[in-house]
Amino acid sequence: MNIRYRVELSQAERDELTTMLSKGKCAARKLKRAQILLAADAGRSDEQIARTVAVGGSTVYRTKRRFVEGNLERALSEEQRPGAERKLTGKEEALLVATACTKPPAGRARWTLELLAGAMVKLTDHESLSGETVRRRLAENGLKPWRRDMWCIPKVDGEYVARMEDVLDLYAEAPDPKRPVVCFDESPVQLIGEMRQPIPAEPGQLERYDCEYRRNGTVNLFVSIDIHRPWRNVKVTERRAAEDYAQCMRELVDVHYPDAECIRVVQDNLSIHSAGALYQAFAPAEARRILRRLEFHYTPKHASWLNMVEIEIGVLRGQCLDRRIDDPNRLVTEIGAWQRQRNAACARIKWMFTTEKARAKMGRAYPNASKES
Repeated sequence: MNIRYRVELSQAERDELTTMLSKGKCAARKLKRAQILLAADAGRSDEQIARTVAVGGSTVYRTKRRFVEGNLERALSEEQRPGAERKLTGKEEALLVATACTKPPAGRARWTLELLAGAMVKLTDHESLSGETVRRRLAENGLKPWRRDMWCIPKVDGEYVARMEDVLDLYAEAPDPKRPVVCFDESPVQLIGEMRQPIPAEPGQLERYDCEYRRNGTVNLFVSIDIHRPWRNVKVTERRAAEDYAQCMRELVDVHYPDAECIRVVQDNLSIHSAGALYQAFAPAEARRILRRLEFHYTPKHASWLNMVEIEIGVLRGQCLDRRIDDPNRLVTEIGAWQRQRNAACARIKWMFTTEKARAKMGRAYPNASKES
């Protein structure tokens, strides 16, 4: 015989349930329980409530019982559900994680769910194990052995820290037109042509292009940006040689910054990024004339992300180069249009990483930080 539970809400409880329903931000099940309690408080029968709220009679009964035997919070919340017993014990789960972190079997590039399930069957008393069980246990431990990330791990030593802080302090300086800071880098670009003419987009149909393409070689982009004013320059060259780099440095001095006393150039550690490149390209007197107006600052090895121009190259690729361009002349025209528009829009790189933040976040780079007074 079922006990009939009578729901009598206080005014505060009615207000809380009414507010909850008016906002509608809770889970659907919780909102239905609130409707059940308000209807029961108004004196409606269980059958009427079930029809109105569109739930089963057992749901109405359980909600009322949990309110009478407990409180409003218990009536609105989910009951603990036992669920199925875990297939793997704690020790077996630890064994699975350890196996996933080892080298895969001979002849296989990486562990798969099927391989791990088979390995666990051999290592434990289980007769079978599903891939889904393996996946869930690995997911709980943040493991996906079939995936991996390529990462360049730098050697963080005194040289790394010194170069990093030199660049970050340079970025933090107040703008000085006589001593501008220019970030410089290069990037290769493939010239890709169409084998068949793309079909233009139309209402209800995306543009379609053929998977085959024609490769017409590569060109190089030398990219420069001024960190204190909205200016960037992209030069397209056939190659990336010391002579081409030297020409870019001479253009910085004579064309782009003729009135500057010293141009501070931030660049990575590529072999052509050196004073020697200018002596390869020009007579000694000319090379020395140019170098007197230049001051080189190098990012740490494997830390080219500290060069602001890397961000600008990413913008260039996303806004302008993310398509097939097969002709060098067209490439120069398109990049020139992008450059003029971006300069006219006064676009600048918003740099947030400072020396202070580096010291706070890269504790391993500062082993003696705790000893500072």
